[in-house]
Amino acid sequence: MNISIVGATGMVGTKILELIQEYGITYDNLYLYASNERVNTLVTVNGKKYYTFALTSENIKNNKSDFALFSAGGNISLEYAKDFVDTGCVVIDNSSAFRMHDDVPLVVPEVNKEAAFRHQGIIANPNCSTIQAMLPLKAIENINPIKRVVYSTYQAVSGSGIKGIRELERTKEGLEPINYALPIYSNVIPQIDVFLENGFSKEEMKMILETSKILGKDIEVSATCVRVPVLNGHSVDIEVECENEVQISEVMSALEDLEGIQVRDDIKNDVYPYPLEANGNDQVYVGRVRRDLYNKKIVRLFCVADNIRKGAAANAIQIMQLLGGNPNV
Repeated sequence: MNISIVGATGMVGTKILELIQEYGITYDNLYLYASNERVNTLVTVNGKKYYTFALTSENIKNNKSDFALFSAGGNISLEYAKDFVDTGCVVIDNSSAFRMHDDVPLVVPEVNKEAAFRHQGIIANPNCSTIQAMLPLKAIENINPIKRVVYSTYQAVSGSGIKGIRELERTKEGLEPINYALPIYSNVIPQIDVFLENGFSKEEMKMILETSKILGKDIEVSATCVRVPVLNGHSVDIEVECENEVQISEVMSALEDLEGIQVRDDIKNDVYPYPLEANGNDQVYVGRVRRDLYNKKIVRLFCVADNIRKGAAANAIQIMQLLGGNPNV
């Protein structure tokens, strides 16, 4: 099996390489592609040294791969993904370039793994906050059909890549912001990505549109996405309105039964999800589960996950594993 990583020196690409080693994924050849300024960068994977390639159509043809994991931005995906597909490769793309294309599956393995097998060469990784929210939503949908979802996110600076982390560092030192509209240190910013004409941000619309596609049904969704001065680990407060009256005991059992969820819900002992616990693993932590005070069909919960691992790199690798991309599984 041959694997290509596009954007291999970026934050998500680096994490993909770490997880390939951590998961013990076997491969014959590993081809690492980087931006022009990072070509010929030396990278060590499983004790072997690799130099990064320039991303060109010629190199793609010469380095034939079974899977290509993209984490280099939407424009790069749009320009080069089909070159890989033309060689017989399956592309798993972490950008938003293909997510809402009708012929491209949008996959979270614990939620809709069957969709991955309907690909036509390209599979999309959802938005990082969407990925983690899908697991508790799937658990609820399994027992009580969902009518409406309201998200409020608290998203770490690592969601902006290394530039977000540097932004937190520089504004902590009192320097002017470069990448965000306002200083992020000791602050929260109710804007992620650009605002659209409908008043929602692009990030909010990603969550709104992706939720229905992944769950395979029309759901009313609203979202407010906020950047917070946390290094890593996104948090999402979720209000879920179901068709039938909610029984919290049933919801808790459904959450505990779904693969990939760790329930942290013991408020008497201050047990609930938080980013420091989620950092460095692939689980989605869920807690603060409670029924609405005024509407018995609404349940609220709080979920947290490592946005670079489960929200990006790990989800992509898990999709590859679904398609037979790991003989060890």
